[in-house]
Amino acid sequence: EDEIISLEREMKEFWTKLKGIYGSEQISQSLALRDSCQESIKVLSEKWSKKLKEEDLMINKINEYSNEILCQSQRVSENQERLTEIKSNLNQEKEKNKDLTDSIQELKEECERKKEIISSKNKAAVERVERLSKCKELFEERLGLEIRRIHNEQLQFIFRHIDHKDPDKPYLFTLAINEQGDYEVTSCTPPLDCIAEFQLKVRETNNFSAFVANIRKAFADLSHK
Repeated sequence: EDEIISLEREMKEFWTKLKGIYGSEQISQSLALRDSCQESIKVLSEKWSKKLKEEDLMINKINEYSNEILCQSQRVSENQERLTEIKSNLNQEKEKNKDLTDSIQELKEECERKKEIISSKNKAAVERVERLSKCKELFEERLGLEIRRIHNEQLQFIFRHIDHKDPDKPYLFTLAINEQGDYEVTSCTPPLDCIAEFQLKVRETNNFSAFVANIRKAFADLSHK
């Protein structure tokens, strides 16, 4: 407390001396200048404080924009990867479609070939049936032969006038055309050991008249035994 009292006393003495040296008016001007400076400093402080706040806001905005740009870049990168994957899938699908198209084309070509083969076989079968029809009357008249159409598009050949003791006794065989378009004997009564040989020969020569004549001769030989 003594020190404070001493300091106040010294300040009063200094103030009294200052007034004596400069006068009250100069002191008032100094005080006014000081107040003006303080006010200017306050105004500048407020202005710069406002500027700093605006800059802080701007920095925050820039940081936000930077983060958003970074997120956008990441999304673009992800979308680019996805786009690359989609392109790869599309290329794979194109390859599959190409393979499928090639397979379909091969199947079409195969179907066309099969159609041509079937058409050719059908044509050959029709021609054989026509030849059989033309020979039918000749065989019936000269060889005592009767031809019947039975189930599954098979033809049954019935010979008579073979056994002199029993002219009406039937000797018969059944003929079909198999999937390969060849003649095939499906039954023979009475059975002949040479029927397979005759069947093979008619497939090679396509001489149906000789085939029928050979079978009749074999039946005749069998009846004489």
